[in-house]
Amino acid sequence: PFHTKSEMNNPQRVVGSATMASATAKQPAKTASKAASGGTGGAAGGAPAMPLASPLMGGLNKKKKPFLGMSAPLGYVPGLGRGATGFTTRSDIGPARDANDPVDDRHAPPGKRTVGDQMKKNDDDDEDLNDTNYDEFNGYAGSLFSSGPYEKDDEEADAIYAALDKRMDERRKERRELREKEEIEKYRMERPKIQQQFSDLKRKLAEVTEDEWLSIPEVGDARNKRQRNPRHEKLTPVPDSFFAKHLQTGENHTSVDPLQGQFGGLATSFPGGLNTPYPGGMTPEAGELDMRKIGQARNTLMDMRLSQVSDSVSGQTVVDPKGYLTDLNSMIPTHGGDISDIKKARLLLKSVRETNPHHPPAWIASARLEEVTGKLQVARNLIMKGTEMCPKSEDVWLEAARLQPGDTAKAVVAQAVRHLPQSVRIYISAAELETDIRAKKRVLRKALENVSKSVRLWKIAVELEEPEDARIMLSRAVECCPTSVELWLALARLETYENARRVLNKARENIPTDRHIWITAAKLEEANGNTQMVEKIIDRAITSLRANGVEINREQWVQDAEECDKAGSVATCQAVIRAVIGIGIEEEDCKHTWMEDADSCVAHGALECARAIYAHALQVFPSKKSVWLRAAYFEKNHGTRESLEALLQRAVAHCPKAEVLWLMGAKSKWLAGDVPAARSILALAFQANPNSEEIWLAAVKLESENNEYERARRLLAKARSSAPTARVFMKSVRLEWVLGNIDAAQELCTEALRHYEDFPKLWMMRGQIEEQSENIDKAREAYNQGVRLWALEKMPYYNLKMQNLILLESVRLEYRAGLKNISNTLMAKALQECPNSGILWAEAVFLEARPQRKTKSVDALKKCEHDPHVLLAVAKLFWSERKVTKAREWFLRTVKIEPDLGDAWAFFYKFELQHGTEEQQREVKKRCENAEPRHGELWCAESKHVLNWQKNIGEILVLVASKIKNTF
Repeated sequence: PFHTKSEMNNPQRVVGSATMASATAKQPAKTASKAASGGTGGAAGGAPAMPLASPLMGGLNKKKKPFLGMSAPLGYVPGLGRGATGFTTRSDIGPARDANDPVDDRHAPPGKRTVGDQMKKNDDDDEDLNDTNYDEFNGYAGSLFSSGPYEKDDEEADAIYAALDKRMDERRKERRELREKEEIEKYRMERPKIQQQFSDLKRKLAEVTEDEWLSIPEVGDARNKRQRNPRHEKLTPVPDSFFAKHLQTGENHTSVDPLQGQFGGLATSFPGGLNTPYPGGMTPEAGELDMRKIGQARNTLMDMRLSQVSDSVSGQTVVDPKGYLTDLNSMIPTHGGDISDIKKARLLLKSVRETNPHHPPAWIASARLEEVTGKLQVARNLIMKGTEMCPKSEDVWLEAARLQPGDTAKAVVAQAVRHLPQSVRIYISAAELETDIRAKKRVLRKALENVSKSVRLWKIAVELEEPEDARIMLSRAVECCPTSVELWLALARLETYENARRVLNKARENIPTDRHIWITAAKLEEANGNTQMVEKIIDRAITSLRANGVEINREQWVQDAEECDKAGSVATCQAVIRAVIGIGIEEEDCKHTWMEDADSCVAHGALECARAIYAHALQVFPSKKSVWLRAAYFEKNHGTRESLEALLQRAVAHCPKAEVLWLMGAKSKWLAGDVPAARSILALAFQANPNSEEIWLAAVKLESENNEYERARRLLAKARSSAPTARVFMKSVRLEWVLGNIDAAQELCTEALRHYEDFPKLWMMRGQIEEQSENIDKAREAYNQGVRLWALEKMPYYNLKMQNLILLESVRLEYRAGLKNISNTLMAKALQECPNSGILWAEAVFLEARPQRKTKSVDALKKCEHDPHVLLAVAKLFWSERKVTKAREWFLRTVKIEPDLGDAWAFFYKFELQHGTEEQQREVKKRCENAEPRHGELWCAESKHVLNWQKNIGEILVLVASKIKNTF
């Protein structure tokens, strides 16, 4: 039996337990009394019991307990009271475990706490009332014969019963369905839906007047007083000392250090009593906590996240290529923490050297290990021993020369040359060890005497010579290395025109499969004014290379053309493009591929290559409007005004129905100040495109911008009669409005609304005109009518952009009313409905308190990484924190992603006015004028104002920036 600690302290209990156990096992009471008096009688299990004659148990003989000689009570189980059960023997299954005995599980549920309850078979199981167990015929109990085998005759019987059920079901099917339909209709009449109950009231809404609608009271705030006026929770920052104190006091020790028991008291395993492995007071404390460092780490982590997001926006890399190797060098194990690893490495390398002493990498690795650990002399001795064991290893000699100081290194290299007279790397190392140019030349010439076929040696030697000496050396070099293209080309560059042609001809004879020789020959002819020969040379190059079995790789030739473009060889570049641009492309893919090639050349700065690609594409597709348009935009951005106008003249000749090409030509003339030429272009456009709305409006804008208002009125009158459209009427109203003719504008607006009442801008203009005339009621009526018509006509086409703007305005409405809680709630709902709306995320950033704005901006960037509104919000956030450099970077990213957003330019210009120089301000203004932004909430409010209708982009930029207040 098992005895616990408490039983060892109470031997009487042990004896009593043993006695009762023996009585239960129906042993004689005499045996039990012998055990109690100190005999050797066994306990219940038969093992020898604890001797009772010890001094500790001497008192038992003096006063005998009365129950020792008695039999055990009915149902007694030894050790049950102290939980010493958990195992049963065959004898326990008999009379010792009665039906009423408790079970071993102390946590058994009611009804199963006795042995009889568990042994009794539960025939009255509860029925499974799950719907999946229900059968229409058998109920919940299931089939009586479900456990029996399912044979073929059972299947036939089931099929017969199923056919009978189907037949009986079809007999009264129509009558049953009609009855069910009547019951449903009766039920709907008795209990109509809420929608049906209010249908008559909804129809009567059409009869509600505007005054009745406005007189409907607003829904009150149903919240109680505590919810309407919440008490702001007061938070007091806890000092760092509080955390430090509780960290120290909260430490619990749940175990005893075994060293205390081994060495006694406070002695430790280190000599010197209380000495510790940490010198002085450098023992680390378990409760040490620096909250200031935690705050710094949090800010650093946030900056890293923002930098990662910004890198994904701008396409930069987060690895610093210059500092990368420095970081790797800092990982060299130079501290004592790696001593064990160094010893292991030293032992392994020693084993390798002894096992295979002629293995060069073993000597090199051993020397570098000692060098890393700071034992430079040991490294030198090892590597010199390696040169003795491996005298024919080039790497060992080079490592030895690297580890030795200057003069000694020269001696080592001289010894290496004697062993390896054909090693190019050793000669180059010897030349690098020399500090005098003459000595370098002497070493290299000696090397070329021994290794005359090395192109690398010739190139290094030629770089040290003067041009005339270099030409002589190159003449000898091409004789020794006739297959080196670089040497032939270098010689051709140093020769005169005639000699260079001869050199290149010899090079083509020796290397007929290299394209660079042909391209160099074309560049040579172009440099000497023979541009008519360039095309012939390139064509001949393609033919010759194909004849020699060379595959023409289109991408490689385009790269060569880009290099020619950057070198200034325009004719060669264009000739190469014309020769290879169509190689390896299917006819249906030509247009798409050529446009991609042109964009790639523009991205690489090879503008002449792109121009040549566009010229070739226009020759192949002269009637493609998209190709002409791409070429025109290229000339507009990267060419001159003359080249753009020449291209547009050719474009309108091939595509006279392309209105945008006519308009680009007219605008170019107008910007150049040639108004008559612009009028003549528009007149030709009218002939090619009669009754074109775009051309009519362009002619009106040309006249109005040049203060020819009467001509603009006449043009608009003609347009309304010949090509009446909603935009023509809108421009007519706007012209009269900005000129101050309010009555004429109202008449034109009324006439326009009779024809185009579903055009929302006309209703807005009518409301603004009435508002300007201080007729507020008429303005409200115009707006209401416009909203109703829009709701009827455009609501089916309600798109996501409209939804974002409406949700944004609802949030701002509550915020302007001072209900910040409601505005935050509405913003949360709006972000759930439109989780990818950048304009909502940008507004949500500044709805937060200042400490939470940075976290909100990170969430916004995760959802809308490339949205200009979110990028602008992040830039404004850095601006508010006075982080000028980061704010400028994010402003630049914003205007790069969306140059058409006028608000971004306005905020950028305002930022530069406060924190930038005059040069930076002029740069932002110039870039904005080139971008010509048209959209933006603040931008449109000023650019479309009637007082600013004649102001240019730069003036509007200054005006919008002046209206911006730093309230964020």
